Amino acid sequence: MENHIQIRNLKVRIGSTEIIKNADINIPDGQVTAILGPSGCGKTTLLRSMNRFLDLTENSRVEGEVFLDGQNIYAPGVDVTEIRRRIGLLAQRPYSLPMSIYENVAYGLRIHRVNQSKNLKPIIRHYLELAGLWDEVKSRLSDPASALSIGQQQRLCLARGLALEPEVILADEPTSALDPISAQHIEGKLQELKEKYTIVLVTHTLRQARRLADHVVFMYLGEVVEQGPAREVFDNPQMERTKAYLQGSIG
Repeated sequence: MENHIQIRNLKVRIGSTEIIKNADINIPDGQVTAILGPSGCGKTTLLRSMNRFLDLTENSRVEGEVFLDGQNIYAPGVDVTEIRRRIGLLAQRPYSLPMSIYENVAYGLRIHRVNQSKNLKPIIRHYLELAGLWDEVKSRLSDPASALSIGQQQRLCLARGLALEPEVILADEPTSALDPISAQHIEGKLQELKEKYTIVLVTHTLRQARRLADHVVFMYLGEVVEQGPAREVFDNPQMERTKAYLQGSIG
């Protein structure tokens, strides 16, 4: 199995606080990798280091290397906008744009495809279908996105991200703000999408990780304690802290 993302000697500080300590991680291509660990252990910071979103955090400092298909995304001269297109982010809470359902998906297409002359409607339909939302919104594409439920808005954000044709989807606790039915929709879509995309999922729910993950990274206090195929980590953890976390003794 090839590694889509490789992280080497990653250290992250925000202000004077060391958040990530010397992380070495492999993210396999075409799988769901779940990042697990107690609250405050650095999971979201790690996720945002993978597409340069930490650049937007005041007083953050990143050392080390993050390779996307062999390219160090922190190398001088890297096109950060292109990196963020290739590595999309699905946030914990949906952030629909203050415009119509249709325009939410079209927005990114217009920015990244300036000379696009095709009719956008079939393209927008494709990505709404991919996100499992088309049947629910096809008769009201001109309605404001804010009229959708939170669960529908999360799928709209997924469609908007997919329209940019990323290679990797970073999902930061994408179901934590959703009702159980909406959460099931998102989980099902992530399972389907791994056929085409590499997915990195931060989750605080062990049950969700067991359902979705092919590969697991366990973090504790900013350190990568253990990583490997999900079945091996869940059924036969090698590190005592991993065992304690899976048994509920810590975290």
